[in-house]
Amino acid sequence: MPFDIRPADISDITAIEQIVASAYAPYVARIGATPGPMLDDYPARVARNMVHVLETQEGIQGILVLIPEEDCLLLDNIAVSPGAQGKGYGRQLLRFAESEARRLGYAHIRLYTQEKMTENIGIYTRHGYVETHRAEEIGLKRVFMKKAL
Repeated sequence: MPFDIRPADISDITAIEQIVASAYAPYVARIGATPGPMLDDYPARVARNMVHVLETQEGIQGILVLIPEEDCLLLDNIAVSPGAQGKGYGRQLLRFAESEARRLGYAHIRLYTQEKMTENIGIYTRHGYVETHRAEEIGLKRVFMKKAL
């Protein structure tokens, strides 16, 4: 199915928040806390040009939050609507994030995920990300990963 990845705008906020809520809801019980992306201020992130959306003719199906850092690009959040999962949209968003990192002149892209989100760790590993370390931040056990571009 054709899609477009574009910068989010203020009219996308409701869809962004709905996708994040539905994509992360299954993890709340597993990790025993609300995942960080469910608490983020999306209007502020959109205003700061950090959010991209993947849109099809059916509407927004996925979101991506990228944060430029000093030495690499942080892939802060990637989420696909549960009804659109399994269609390759997550893979396309990962590729887009890596292309953006290269375009911005970074040699690496990094991310972190919850230790108990084992499916995500597997996905990132299959896409060439390597674990750099584990740490507890704000009471959450996280796995930090990085990919050389």
